[in-house]
Amino acid sequence: MTIFNQIIEAQELLGKNREQARSPEEKELLHLAIDALWFIWRNGQSYEFESYRKEVKSTAPEGVIASFSTRGEAEAWLAAQPAPPDLALVLIADEYHVVLSSRDRSRRSLVPDPELEYHIEEMTKDGLPPAVAAFNTRDEANAWFNNQAEPPTQTIIQIGGEHYLAVYYRNINHRAMFPFSIVERLHARRKRREQKGSGE
Repeated sequence: MTIFNQIIEAQELLGKNREQARSPEEKELLHLAIDALWFIWRNGQSYEFESYRKEVKSTAPEGVIASFSTRGEAEAWLAAQPAPPDLALVLIADEYHVVLSSRDRSRRSLVPDPELEYHIEEMTKDGLPPAVAAFNTRDEANAWFNNQAEPPTQTIIQIGGEHYLAVYYRNINHRAMFPFSIVERLHARRKRREQKGSGE
């Protein structure tokens, strides 16, 4: 079944449930869901929505809409957006940032986001997962990763004995490698909060 047929069937189901809704609030929420599907359809984003749903079902890290080498590049891009993508994720020097913008679009900012730290923490909650490949240097790993025409969304590798997550962002054709050690930043923040909470 195509994404277009799925959207139509979902709207029909939501419409039936809306007719049987018990309260005005419930009716409005169902109407909101119907409108959201129309928004996707009418703005030509059905295929993007289909890709998003596949991504959500996978165990890969959260997707991003753009990648930049420097913060300056990212800020120039954000300033040039007539309608900034509020709450979307981007990579700056392969670090996650969330785009924040006010409704009137007068204020825009890029804030570091711990998405990947949480993702790696979840992956390692039962110990280190096995690596599919091992390399002595980052250059060797980059050569291996870049020579793959269609790499998996995520692959666990080792570089110099350390675990890395190699991620392929298909929508922007970007490859990035994240050391598992970044989860230590998350642990350090939690420890600081605990110490602050205990008054130390």
